[in-house]
Amino acid sequence: SIPVWWLWFYYICPIAWTLRGIITSQLGDVDTKLVGLGFEASVKEYLESYLGYGPGMIGVSVAVLVGFNLFFFAVFAVSVKVLNFQRR
Repeated sequence: SIPVWWLWFYYICPIAWTLRGIITSQLGDVDTKLVGLGFEASVKEYLESYLGYGPGMIGVSVAVLVGFNLFFFAVFAVSVKVLNFQRR
């Protein structure tokens, strides 16, 4: 239910990947039935059908979050090396 023009922000947002990993790992195997508003299925089926959070996404979430950390570390390291504000 995200507008199409905001979809790029969803994929580059580390908070979204963190929540995806946490929700999938904690609720991805719960078989308790949810009943209400025309939906009657387990929590696992709800996550897969409405949010698209399948069981295979935990590894992808970890990889993306590690990638974010490496990217920001590389940007920091290059910035410290290249930018020198103490020149006289």
